[in-house]
Amino acid sequence: MTAMDAFLVARNPDEASQLPFLIRLPLGREVLVLKARETWPRLTRVYCHRAAEWPNDPEIIEEVPIRSCVRRGRAIDLVLARARESRSQLVFTTLKGGREAIFWQTAKTVKKARPGIRVPGRRASGLAPFTLLVDTRERYPYRFVKQQATTERSALPAGDYGVAIDGWIVASVERKTLEQLAHDLVDGSMPFQLAELAALPRAAVVVEERYSSVFKLEHVKPGWVADLIASLQARYPNVPIVFCETRPLAEEWTYRFLGAALAHAREEPTAPGAPAERW
Repeated sequence: MTAMDAFLVARNPDEASQLPFLIRLPLGREVLVLKARETWPRLTRVYCHRAAEWPNDPEIIEEVPIRSCVRRGRAIDLVLARARESRSQLVFTTLKGGREAIFWQTAKTVKKARPGIRVPGRRASGLAPFTLLVDTRERYPYRFVKQQATTERSALPAGDYGVAIDGWIVASVERKTLEQLAHDLVDGSMPFQLAELAALPRAAVVVEERYSSVFKLEHVKPGWVADLIASLQARYPNVPIVFCETRPLAEEWTYRFLGAALAHAREEPTAPGAPAERW
């Protein structure tokens, strides 16, 4: 085995960096070098960032043979030749604004962060199957395959998912990952999104994460993002920001919220000229 074929962990020579380790992954003819907060994702997912290059004479902390290192879409599956701590995955995501985020995780850390919860299949608000509108700009949308609803792509005036009566939007939901929410809060775009949602009869923001994770965000002061969320909730009380722990639960909550909103709107129909949006 040569160093070119091995998984390498070294100390980051940049002492000012908040990511004290470097990891090196051979991907065929490509070599990926990342800065990392930890040497392995043992307790939680580890945030990583691309490094310019592998140093000439690094302080090697760990060198392990690789069984498999394969890129599959937005992820890299890494299998090391050792009995314990052998399987992991690096997931590449793009936040709004184009900034790349890389998370290094194992099955254990994913299960801990997103425990399996069975979602019931009861109809939303007792409604027969109804149509959920999915915004055309939504890249990886909910499919609602376990819910009793059909989907239709449409350019929504606000939010990612909505329901309509006679061509008028009566409710909408904006979907966020925690990273997207934090980004939009920090860059100041979130108030404008909430203002657009607040113009609808009913609207909400659903976050695919636990609220407690707000206080574990990287690169921001603890409590700052929580303060921004609280401030916006006070400013736009008719647009709740709901934390739903996992993506499947966020999908289920979106389905049930929009179903309830549609049921209420049918009892009190929104006529043209009322505070609703045409689509």
